[in-house]
Amino acid sequence: MKRTFLKALAVTALGAFVSTAALAADITGAGATFPYPIYAKWAEAYKKETGTGLNYQSIGSSGGIRQIRAKTVAFGATDAPLKGEELDKDGLVQFPAIIGGTVPVINLDGFKPGELRITGPVLADMFLGNITKWNDPKIAALNPGKNLPDQVITVVHRADGSGTTFNWTDYLSTVSKDFADKVGRGAAVKWPAPTSVGGKGNEGVAANVNRIKGSVGYVEYAYAKKNNMNFMQLQNKAGKYVSPDDEAFASAAAGVDWFSVPGMGVSMVDAKGDKSWPVSTASFILMYKQPTDKAQSAEVLKFFDWAFKNGKQMAAELDYVALPDSLTNDIRSKVWSQIAK
Repeated sequence: MKRTFLKALAVTALGAFVSTAALAADITGAGATFPYPIYAKWAEAYKKETGTGLNYQSIGSSGGIRQIRAKTVAFGATDAPLKGEELDKDGLVQFPAIIGGTVPVINLDGFKPGELRITGPVLADMFLGNITKWNDPKIAALNPGKNLPDQVITVVHRADGSGTTFNWTDYLSTVSKDFADKVGRGAAVKWPAPTSVGGKGNEGVAANVNRIKGSVGYVEYAYAKKNNMNFMQLQNKAGKYVSPDDEAFASAAAGVDWFSVPGMGVSMVDAKGDKSWPVSTASFILMYKQPTDKAQSAEVLKFFDWAFKNGKQMAAELDYVALPDSLTNDIRSKVWSQIAK
């Protein structure tokens, strides 16, 4: 069921979800590509049930922040949460909508998905350009008995401002001081590996990894599944090698204190737990406390209220993790209550 939907997503859900000249949507939003597959699935089901459409531009987190600040959409979406002072300055509220994970994807012949293992520090060295061949001793030591090729590693990264990049670099900076010093955290960074290639959106990174032999990149897990991509197991904080799935993302989210920081912008990278995926993250929604179009804003809240109540199974089908009811109840009472009706 998962695979069938993902294969059909580009030709079916897109038609109902993305703005076209022939279709006008009732709700407008823009931003992160990370949650796009689940927003598309929710939007398709929501329109069938309510008749209300959704026009969401999957343009990257930085684009979503620009659009909401320009007041051209009713909500922005970002995987790189804004800080409390930014939210206060712009008169915005912020809340998580879905949880997922970013995975290291590769194009390397002769290996099955999850067969190769990698640690955070070695992965950081690959993205720094310190490790340039697949048969490097550091990779070989993690994969005894594997016939690793003498093949150049091409690093594929996001070319646009991206919350996925923010979370990826947040993780690599957490596990590697060298990466933190030379690249650091950011939605757009300078990648030092000499073989680096950029792609726009999760879609662009996935396409480039599938095209370039010997490449390594990072995409949200739904895109890895949609494109039948190879991925590496990643060692987590507990020292366990884990594969990405909804259980691993949920494990990383289990101990999060969402209201410990303004705007709920908590980092989940390198989370504790034997089963936790190390690059788990939430995707966030940005809305105005005093919207210029209150009716449109109210429709956004209706959509996410419906998704929180009815979208859990759909999220699981795509290996996202829906927010628990206790958290969505808190979002309604503590966050949505700040939005003028």
